[in-house]
Amino acid sequence: MKNKVLQIAPKDNVLVALQDLKIGEEILFNGESYLIQEEIPPKHKFFMQDMQAGDEIFMYGVLVGKTQYFVPKGARMNTDNTKHAAEPFHYRASHYHWTPPDVSKYKDRTFNGYIREDGRVGTANYWLFVPTVFCENRNLDIIKEALYNELGYAVTEKYKSFTHQLVKAYNEHESLSAIENIDLSPTIERKNQRLFKNVDGIKFLNHQGGCGGTRQDAGTLGKLLAAYADHPNVAGITVLSLGCQNLQVADFKQYLTERNPNFNKPLYIFEQQTAKSEEELIKEAILKTFEGLIEINKMERQPASLDKLVIGVKCGGSDGFSGISANPSVGYTSDLVTALGGKILLAEFPELCGAEQNLIDRTVNKDSAEKFIHLMRTYNKAAENVGSGFYMNPSPGNIKDGLITDAIKSTGAAKKGGTSPVVDVLDYTEPATKPGLNLVCTPGNDVEATTGKTASGATLILFTTGLGTPTGNPICPVIKVSTNNALAQRMSDIIDINTGSVIDGDKTIEQMGEDILEYCIKAASGEVIPKAVLLNQDDFIPWKRGVSL
Repeated sequence: MKNKVLQIAPKDNVLVALQDLKIGEEILFNGESYLIQEEIPPKHKFFMQDMQAGDEIFMYGVLVGKTQYFVPKGARMNTDNTKHAAEPFHYRASHYHWTPPDVSKYKDRTFNGYIREDGRVGTANYWLFVPTVFCENRNLDIIKEALYNELGYAVTEKYKSFTHQLVKAYNEHESLSAIENIDLSPTIERKNQRLFKNVDGIKFLNHQGGCGGTRQDAGTLGKLLAAYADHPNVAGITVLSLGCQNLQVADFKQYLTERNPNFNKPLYIFEQQTAKSEEELIKEAILKTFEGLIEINKMERQPASLDKLVIGVKCGGSDGFSGISANPSVGYTSDLVTALGGKILLAEFPELCGAEQNLIDRTVNKDSAEKFIHLMRTYNKAAENVGSGFYMNPSPGNIKDGLITDAIKSTGAAKKGGTSPVVDVLDYTEPATKPGLNLVCTPGNDVEATTGKTASGATLILFTTGLGTPTGNPICPVIKVSTNNALAQRMSDIIDINTGSVIDGDKTIEQMGEDILEYCIKAASGEVIPKAVLLNQDDFIPWKRGVSL
């Protein structure tokens, strides 16, 4: 650790503690002395000057809060003395100039992906099961158990074995203590167990929608399911329908055609109310899917240029280091991908609160900027109408680890998108079609955001975390990026990349950003498998467009 504290931007009037600071400790920074007034743990901030009630607090060079009463120099920022505040935002003509990073060393690099007929490139090759209504979830579960176990995609054998040994010990009146500490490490690589070597998985989109809600909810769900069916990581689809639900099969097919008029993947549809029996429905669905798996197993990875990468950037379980290490490192990766002609998807609109003006000024055309303004204001207003608002976004875990206001959390979160111009603004489920940085309207909620980002076309997701979260996605590999060393060591079973060396001063943001891109290239090629994929962490929550932060 080279420094005890950090000032993120010259305009800031708080310093970030990079390690424990003791009460009475004297901190020297840029020729100024600061007497620490109370214990300050890493990730938290202290004031650089005496603050009066109503004084503005700046971090990342922008307004992030206001003090509620007098706070002395060297005192810790907390939820009592600081409340959320952010600058108003509006459209203004801007001539944003961006200097792309040097990407000459990546000029001839490729990744090995699945090239689809329309030119898009998948980073994986999945078969997808889609229920048009929650009534079919049980049938999906039965099919999943049958296919996962027989085709080599299950990851629960070690836990079944563990439970079996517990039952055996109980029946034989033996102690359970010896079994408690047995090694659960799998003995055989999952890929070696697969019947279909070129099929990365069979995925199931269980959900609670399709009927019983509003017709608008059913329509949004239909567009979401169509987006997943059309996704470049998906090679074939089996649809299960009850028959009488709001989301009719005809509607789903219409949304699919609207999204891609040339859609031509294998698509098998089964409707229970017209089937002879449930047993016949399940048998026929398994049989046709098996035939489809035989066909898509003939597909092989081929070299594709890096401009075919579509990377979503997300943060969850964020901490006070997120905006200092992992997020700006991912942001540099974003700039590299953008400079190479790829697409970056930045979502989580409640976590862009306070960063709006910067993003508006970077947006390449007025229509897109005004669309962003409209989506942000409408979304926040909906939250306020039920007694909430974007300012209530930080979770207890966020606050405990130094993210005191939503503007602090948001301005750090926005760093994931890098510094390139915003080429487009997409509403929920709208596809990304323009190379460069795209803003996608989703909640901040981890699973709702990754679900929506995948619908817009992300074929990999970089997910930064300071506290640890196992979130994944059924069809888009999610790569976990730790903000700090302690988390990477404590939750090594879910973390893929550690940016703690940025906090230690051992690596620069740029060096770490290049490391992350190298990992993405390997993950896109199937050479490394992200932990969330290995664990079958297939999280899927459709957004009903209600209030979700």
